Amino acid sequence: MVVAPFALQEGYWETFEVRDDDIEFLYNFLLEKEIPLTTRELAIALAEERIRHEKMVIEKQRSSGGAIYFPKDQYNEDQAIIFPALNWQRGKVLAVRDGQNPDLGEFKVIRVSLENGETKEFASGIAEHVLNQPPEMIEQDEGLDLKFVLANYGDDLEEYLEESLQDNPDFVRIAGRWFPRALLVDINTGHLNLAEAVLDMAGGGPLPTPAILDQVGLQNAQNPKLTEFSLDLALEEDTRFDEVGSSGEVLWFLNRLEPEEVLKPPLFLRYNELEYDRSILTAAMLELEKELDDELSPVAGKSQTANEIQLPLIFPHWRAGTLPLSARIRHLFPTAYEAPRIRFMLVDGETGEKFPGWVVRSQRYVFGLREWYQSKGVMPGTLIKVKKGKAPGEVIVQCETHRPNREWVRTVLVGSDGGVVFALLKQQVTTVYDERMAVAIPDPEALDLVWQQSQKDHVPFERILVNTVRELAKLTPQSHVHASELYTAVNIVRRCPPGPILALLASRPWFVHVGDLHFRFDDSERM
Repeated sequence: MVVAPFALQEGYWETFEVRDDDIEFLYNFLLEKEIPLTTRELAIALAEERIRHEKMVIEKQRSSGGAIYFPKDQYNEDQAIIFPALNWQRGKVLAVRDGQNPDLGEFKVIRVSLENGETKEFASGIAEHVLNQPPEMIEQDEGLDLKFVLANYGDDLEEYLEESLQDNPDFVRIAGRWFPRALLVDINTGHLNLAEAVLDMAGGGPLPTPAILDQVGLQNAQNPKLTEFSLDLALEEDTRFDEVGSSGEVLWFLNRLEPEEVLKPPLFLRYNELEYDRSILTAAMLELEKELDDELSPVAGKSQTANEIQLPLIFPHWRAGTLPLSARIRHLFPTAYEAPRIRFMLVDGETGEKFPGWVVRSQRYVFGLREWYQSKGVMPGTLIKVKKGKAPGEVIVQCETHRPNREWVRTVLVGSDGGVVFALLKQQVTTVYDERMAVAIPDPEALDLVWQQSQKDHVPFERILVNTVRELAKLTPQSHVHASELYTAVNIVRRCPPGPILALLASRPWFVHVGDLHFRFDDSERM
């Protein structure tokens, strides 16, 4: 018995492209299912269909274009033959001669030119031979195994498919699910106005779509899932509404009732990008940049999967009531397929008290902690612990507190002329902090005025850096300043990631490196 394998062309899945007939198949597939499906679900269906189609093509190839070779049959010159045992190669009979083997009796030998260029001889007219049995098909090619394809190419298939569907006006997507636009339920202006009123009564939201459907006259539709999807699309296309749910969850909020700090970055988080040469940063500087993990850094460290992260708070986030959405911490917060803003619940790790927070994905920060910071006595430099909550959509925040102590802490003072100075003063402290990054702010409102004025003055960044180094140098006997202290202090007056600061330290001769990323300022070098 011949065992003939199914086999795809080499590199079939590596060179996969979404074709027009794939799109047509998915369109009809969604029509048949009558429910919106995720890109992953569609990718699985498409892979399964491609495998079915390729098997059918291979099966058709093996039975067309010539007779299947069996040793028992007789063949003539110029006859086309297919050889299952040779991976279904085709051949053409070049000549026929008598065979010579007393054990086999009378038989013929055919000389065949194969499509791979080889010429071989085969026996014919032999009644008893193992190859006279029809070939049994087996699936040897892993590329025809759905589990193998999804495990090795599933992510790529999703990416290719998503790109194709996004460019196709016949498909629409909400919260990661796709459906043909033509079959959507009609949602009119009246429905949307009612939806706005429902959300207004709920304080802006968030509300899931079914809760809105119940109150806008659409709850008795024949296809509830399709109606829900149609309302989701109509709400998304109306600027009054924002979808604020995490991945797999659709929640709606009124745009006009969202916090202002969610709709646009607070003053303290706005960064006017500074150009600098990253190639001059030393290995130690790059390592410090990674440790500081500023969300604005171009290489803020690898994404992690730790269930708990501890980070020191810098002034801009302390004043804005935010947390950085950096590479090290972002996996702990909810994300979404498309929503730029996600509303979720923060949980106090000590008391269990819950309060709303917002992930602002495009600007890479989390808003909603101002009152919590105040209640805990948090200051810039306080170590904040962040970990995943017990329930989906919840994130636990905690800082280690203790009885108030008066400690020597670097303190920021604002003069009557708006000048900022640093002094080492005793301050009442209630939280555990990073000593290099801790800064006491006795008068936050005075610093607010400094930030507002800086928007008008446009002081050169290097001047800010020099002034800050001079101020910090006064606080130590050696007049040395560590790079992380400087990063913290600069961010008291201007939002800036570590990169531009470190680049100036590395490129200006008046910043003298004295070891272990400590620097001193040498006025004699500055002309």
